Amino acid sequence: MKVKVDLEKAFVDMIRSNERIIYKVCSFYVSDELLMSDLYQEVVCNLWSAYPRFRNESSVSTWIYRISLNTCISGLRKDMLRPKGISVSLLQNSLAESENTNERIKEMYRLIHQLKSIERAIILLWLEEKSYQEIADITGLSVSNVATKLKRSKEKLKQMSNL
Repeated sequence: MKVKVDLEKAFVDMIRSNERIIYKVCSFYVSDELLMSDLYQEVVCNLWSAYPRFRNESSVSTWIYRISLNTCISGLRKDMLRPKGISVSLLQNSLAESENTNERIKEMYRLIHQLKSIERAIILLWLEEKSYQEIADITGLSVSNVATKLKRSKEKLKQMSNL
């Protein structure tokens, strides 16, 4: 019983110290607060399921990024199969944000949301100042593939912003 309590405490401590990572990844894939909560919870559940198998072969943050991104991308695929609707809370949030948020940052996020899932993930990690090696570890891509995809993603964003 003591081992289970210690395991749970260590997991909760890990989540608390890395919740910013989970929130940031989720926010790159959904903007509605209710969907964000659901996705955040799904990420934590997936982390809990995988926690006993974590072998410390990478840093905890790298492991959390990887599971968070995989969960969000999988959730995005599932979401594509569901019928679309407009959430009232999304409309309220967007009205409040338009008054309080810098327009250039909003535009950047709007453009980033138009990228493919893996491109979004790479841009997110790059904005988090992760090294190419860390991005490769998190995404499962090679370092050269990360560099190529990052360059192409930046070029896409630049082209989209000039339209």
